[in-house]
Amino acid sequence: MPLALLALAVGAFGLGTTEFVMMGLLPDVADDLHISIPTAGHLVSAYALGVVIGAPLLAALTARMPRRTVLISLMGLFVAGNALSALAPGYDSLLAARFLSGLPHGAFFGVGAVVATGLVAPERKARSVSLMFMGLTVANIAGVPVATLMGQHLGWRATFLGVSLIGVAAMAAVYFLIHPTHTPAPATGLRGELTALRSLPVWLALATTVVGFGALFSAYSYITPMLTHSAGYAEDSVTLLLALFGVGATIGNLVGGRLADHAMRGTLFGGLASMVAVLLLFPLLMRAEWSAALAVVLLGIAAFITGSPLQLMVMERAAAGPSLASSANQAAFNLANAGGAWIGGVALAAGFGVTSPALAGAALAVLGLGVASVAFAVDRRQAVPSVGRERVIASHVPEAAEPAHSS
Repeated sequence: MPLALLALAVGAFGLGTTEFVMMGLLPDVADDLHISIPTAGHLVSAYALGVVIGAPLLAALTARMPRRTVLISLMGLFVAGNALSALAPGYDSLLAARFLSGLPHGAFFGVGAVVATGLVAPERKARSVSLMFMGLTVANIAGVPVATLMGQHLGWRATFLGVSLIGVAAMAAVYFLIHPTHTPAPATGLRGELTALRSLPVWLALATTVVGFGALFSAYSYITPMLTHSAGYAEDSVTLLLALFGVGATIGNLVGGRLADHAMRGTLFGGLASMVAVLLLFPLLMRAEWSAALAVVLLGIAAFITGSPLQLMVMERAAAGPSLASSANQAAFNLANAGGAWIGGVALAAGFGVTSPALAGAALAVLGLGVASVAFAVDRRQAVPSVGRERVIASHVPEAAEPAHSS
């Protein structure tokens, strides 16, 4: 795997850290700005809204630019947003800065995935995407806990200054490790990107992301009350347990990338099926501390097995102009975050029990299997090639071309 993928992983690490660290800093921000914690929670929503709007918008606006230049520019916007967050004099300005910080998130992952797959042989595309995403999953193990501790001891503003420095490091890594010849300006331009996005298989792939990862966030959004009220953990233990989720996510991401290069469809269906199983077992696993910790790890593994195949699935079905569709998949991921949390909250508010969001997530994972099945059925009808099929065809061509040998 080329060293250039490290540059993408560094950027993903910074994006993942700033996305999730706000959840741990909410009490500190609320106290400092003299606002309620629910009001401070809007800072999380502002970032997610920035991702949803910025992913397709910035991918479209930069459709004619060399992708290396796009990546550096997006990280520059990321640095500016986090620096403004650190310097924000009040709540309204911090809200605007968090929205600005979220704008480059989806476009960086979307364009970065296209760059990553262009750096490797076709049979390693999913692994290249998983190595970029590893920056995001490692952020949950190391970046978020360290940044949270920094905020608690040095002030939340120091956290955002630190994240800005990660962004500067990512800009330098992209500049020095990714050669301009590997990231030329796309030939299709905006029109080609929009044409690719009008494809039904692309929208079915995006829908699979929304529903499949909605299953994760239906449960994960309420993991703290499950761990404290059902499993019996103390609140100060939750941070360590969330790091365990990051460990599981990293394992699932790496395993999913490797498996998807051999069988993308099987990996996707296997990941969604394992999500169904893990979420159905949540009410049982949350009855004891050891099994609850195991459940957190298993949830991370099952969910992120599907990450690389879903990203690659969208890009394949928009092969003529993949940058916009790839970025739109990141917007779909954040819609899954919002929608899954809402559905899990509905189950919780209905009085079905503290672990009921996990069962709601299992239902969403079953729906995700259904949407994925429809997507692959449409592929067969429209004869959309997949990486696996291309590899099978390619592997038979040389054999067929060789003359027969007599013994």
